[in-house]
Amino acid sequence: MLTGMQIAVIGGDARQLEVIRKLTEQDAKLSLIGFEQLDHAFSGAVKEKIDELDFTEIDAIILPVPGTNSEGKIETIFSNESIVLTSNILTKTPPYCKVYSGISNSYLDSVMKKANRQLVQLFQRDDVAIYNSIPTVEGTIMMAIQHTDFTIHGSNVVVLGLGRTGMSVARTFQALGAKVKVGARKSEHIARITEMGLQPFYLNRLEEIVKDVDLCINTIPIQIVTAKVIAGMPAHTLIIDLASKPGGTDFRYAEKRGIKALLAPGLPGIVAPKSAGRILANVLIQLLQEDLGKRKGKSK
Repeated sequence: MLTGMQIAVIGGDARQLEVIRKLTEQDAKLSLIGFEQLDHAFSGAVKEKIDELDFTEIDAIILPVPGTNSEGKIETIFSNESIVLTSNILTKTPPYCKVYSGISNSYLDSVMKKANRQLVQLFQRDDVAIYNSIPTVEGTIMMAIQHTDFTIHGSNVVVLGLGRTGMSVARTFQALGAKVKVGARKSEHIARITEMGLQPFYLNRLEEIVKDVDLCINTIPIQIVTAKVIAGMPAHTLIIDLASKPGGTDFRYAEKRGIKALLAPGLPGIVAPKSAGRILANVLIQLLQEDLGKRKGKSK
């Protein structure tokens, strides 16, 4: 249980609603910032403005999966309030206060360092990333069906990257009857792709591999689907980029070439927000309980 913990949940999308529900079930006291347009009420949760909250009493801060943008603004779909996270806010919190986010960026890293507070990136955890790959794959299938005029079965699919998401995507599209090729840089990943019964290739061969591709799915967060790669694709190719913004695709050139390219980070929050929120909530509860236990142990 999280009895006695005071937690600030700042902004977010529908995934945060499941996080809020689960935390209140654990008897935590929540301050909800950026939720004034939310009709639903949660027992043990109070809607507040960021400039009205007493951060000196906050034990933990939970940000949305994207954290902040490059200027520190926190996005929320339940508020029109402009919410910016600053080091001044963080320094008001107790020294043990941790900030939980899905991912980070240079701005968030900078304010955390300046405030001398710890940031926990949930998506760096293997368990979260693996669980999250399930709704990501389902969303990718949905997009592939919506934006093509051919079946997945029998199509030539290229998956870039064999991380937690790439592995799930490749395996699922193979199970749907696609001819799946998977690109990787590391020899151990090439070996794993072979063991999975998929066709491996090194990424330096990508320009050659895409000559007959129907569907290209990227999971690598650096520009890998370059103009040269896109120039060699058939005109009907669909690119689905699952990497975090700005993705790994030259979207400008894809549009110029007339190839449909979709940037689709955060698919779990779109296609299955309740399931995605439950994944985050379960891990958050575990981590918060560990933090609470440590503090209680030190106070004895």
